[in-house]
Amino acid sequence: MESIRELYRIGYGPSSSHTMGPRFAASEFMALYNHAARFEADLFGSLAATGKGHLTDQAIREVFRTIGKPVELFWYPDQCKPLHPNAVGLRAFDEINTLLGAQIYYSTGGGKVVAEDHPITEEQLLYPPELRSMKNIMAFCEHEGIQFWEFVQQIEAPEILQYIEEVWNVMVDSIQNGLNQEGVLPGGLKLQRKASQFFAKANDMSGPVATPTRALSYALAVAEENAGGGKIVTAPTCGSCGVLPAVLYYLRNQYKLPKIKILRALLTAGLLGNLVKFNGSISGAEVGCQGEIGVACAMASGAAAQLLGGSIFQIEYAAEMGLEHHLGLTCDPMLGLVQIPCIERNALAAMRSLDHASYALLSDGRHKVSFDTVVDVMMETGQALPPLYRETSLGGLAKRN
Repeated sequence: MESIRELYRIGYGPSSSHTMGPRFAASEFMALYNHAARFEADLFGSLAATGKGHLTDQAIREVFRTIGKPVELFWYPDQCKPLHPNAVGLRAFDEINTLLGAQIYYSTGGGKVVAEDHPITEEQLLYPPELRSMKNIMAFCEHEGIQFWEFVQQIEAPEILQYIEEVWNVMVDSIQNGLNQEGVLPGGLKLQRKASQFFAKANDMSGPVATPTRALSYALAVAEENAGGGKIVTAPTCGSCGVLPAVLYYLRNQYKLPKIKILRALLTAGLLGNLVKFNGSISGAEVGCQGEIGVACAMASGAAAQLLGGSIFQIEYAAEMGLEHHLGLTCDPMLGLVQIPCIERNALAAMRSLDHASYALLSDGRHKVSFDTVVDVMMETGQALPPLYRETSLGGLAKRN
């Protein structure tokens, strides 16, 4: 597994795989051939199918605009490259139209980009081979008498907290910005922002059902910021970026938690997301929304359990439920936009995360189905989903607009 820095990416929405990833790929390629006269970009598979709704073309053009060079885009939604459904091919030419270089990049989810001829090597993986499963990590933590966040800090070094603090600051800003925004989101669905209105109503409600609805409004705020192209943190993706910050912000306010507790919870959540990313997938184009909202719910459920005093076994149980109960969730966004059903899913997954943490804390942490098993089943389920339910906008809700 790589550093959790690769999981928590700070950037602009609306899509980590379709906006942030292509932007990173174009930037890397431009740095190699900034002397070229012009560029071409081929978008394949899911990147082409929903690229316009996710602003893929705008992201790529913005990169080459910084050096004043033209780029021509070609769309191939029916052609998929072998390594991943999200592929972009880039070519550079000189003044007499001679090809200077070409590269295919895969946007594998969460903003991560891998060049076809430069796969991730063992040397780039931070976590040792024997500690890349939940089972082994739990055994190690139990033997050493440490918590998950301590394990992450041991592997990543204490300096990781500085980056995690920056991550948290951006998360808080995205909540506050989203709560203050109103109006219609861009893209053509004419979807009204609801976070500000929901927050006002939540504050005016009373009774046991009322208080947690603030978490719902926080998740809406971040998801709407993302849909509007605002600055967010992938957790683990742009499309699912509202779940974790909403739960942490809610618990911080509810229990007056110090920042260090939140940062430690982010380390644990990052470990959970990292395990799925390495052993499974967080790409909607590869496994559907279960790899985005499902993983975000698992991360938030585990983080909540930790903040509420859970053991490593209860944290694992909460996270397992967060993913298990999203198995089979399709990715079928209307018009290819990260709006319907994505925004509502963020809000409801935040609420479910609190329920999962409560359920796990009522138990002793023992249960039948392990986190590792659910990750395996998620991959099996995702591969069994027809492509039209995996971020292509060819089926499901996407065909009902």
